[in-house]
Amino acid sequence: MHDELVDHLTRTTPLNRGEALRVVQDVLAYFDETTEEFVRRRHRELQAHGLVNASIFERIGADLKYRAVAPPELTLRQLRRIVYG
Repeated sequence: MHDELVDHLTRTTPLNRGEALRVVQDVLAYFDETTEEFVRRRHRELQAHGLVNASIFERIGADLKYRAVAPPELTLRQLRRIVYG
């Protein structure tokens, strides 16, 4: 799985092959998360840090722009519906 990328990482970093493979798998799993899963996870994380919904949804909206494949821009209402149904 992604041998070329794993080879590149072992050549350009101090990682051994097993570590490089784990990094690649972790990164792919991170970006495999759906928009809905990402929004719910980030909401929980930010809420746990004491942020209020107004700040949370603003930050999530900004974060979505930096996903590997950015979804269309979501409104505040759409974000709330993802979290609260």
